[in-house]
Amino acid sequence: MLTTRRTLLAAAAGFALPAHAETIDARVGGAEATHPTLAAAIASAPGDRPFCILLSGRVREKVIIDRPLIELVGDGPGATLSYDAAAGMRAPDGEPWGTWRCATLIVRAPDFSARDLTIENAFDYLADLVSPRFERIGSNGAQAIALMLDEAADRTRLRNVEITGHQDTLFANSGRALFEECRISGSVDFIFGAGAAWFESCELRSRYRPLMQRNHGWVAVPSTARADAYGLVFHRCRLTREAQVPPASVALGRPWRPARQFADGRYGDPDALGMAAFLRCWMDDHISADGWDEMGYPNRGGGRVFLQPAEARLGEYRSEGPGAFVNRRRPQLPRPIVRASVLRDWRPA
Repeated sequence: MLTTRRTLLAAAAGFALPAHAETIDARVGGAEATHPTLAAAIASAPGDRPFCILLSGRVREKVIIDRPLIELVGDGPGATLSYDAAAGMRAPDGEPWGTWRCATLIVRAPDFSARDLTIENAFDYLADLVSPRFERIGSNGAQAIALMLDEAADRTRLRNVEITGHQDTLFANSGRALFEECRISGSVDFIFGAGAAWFESCELRSRYRPLMQRNHGWVAVPSTARADAYGLVFHRCRLTREAQVPPASVALGRPWRPARQFADGRYGDPDALGMAAFLRCWMDDHISADGWDEMGYPNRGGGRVFLQPAEARLGEYRSEGPGAFVNRRRPQLPRPIVRASVLRDWRPA
């Protein structure tokens, strides 16, 4: 374990470090790096205690967190983990990256935490939209995830983290997660998945998509299992936009029914019945009065059908701002949801 003068200076300058701020186990990036890559630092973690990695500067790396109790902390402004893989690009093994592999950071272990840094997928979505930059293989070509919470992820906690991309930025697909004072930006379905996630005082920033009028994007796209009471829950968040995003051009979200392989074919999973809620959130005027949209999926017969918002579990409680409306398309909850209900027996300090 390392205790460095630079760590103490960072703390003195106001950069938030872990609770055991004097204990840094590894450093990646910068002149004082102890490991050549973030993957190497993760591989050195013992797995039976918190292991803190300090990230310096801009690191271009595609990373999988497969050890429990990893803490990733930025040592100041500019600390960034970045990669630029899109789902339709060819991976080193010759196959497309696809949805489940394209993320810059993939979490596949419990008790991961991060703070005071940026996680980005730097794929140039806008340039590709105007003029495709690569030969697409597979599906979901321009999907470019920044952070994915995959199988085995649970009790994930991020604080003061910027998560940025365009299409499908944050894939919260497994376990419980807590996002505090984060900034998440994207356009198409940019917060999605089947996990149970509580977003506290976050900024959800919609990005500009040229050549679009209506349907500039969707914020929350849950695929929550029917048996799970809670999915994506946003409390006192701010829904903002880039200056070029037009008024009434973004929906709060839509319910996703992902296609899966069954014994009798591949079709939309009937067990997926998305749950999302916005509680006491402020919404700018880019949010449409319609609120929620339908979303298509393949049915068992090979056709395409649409899951309607009214069939899923979508709602609001006391929204505010120019994008807040109360009408038949925007169901209102009779009472707020509490954090403990979403996170269950996990009580992060």
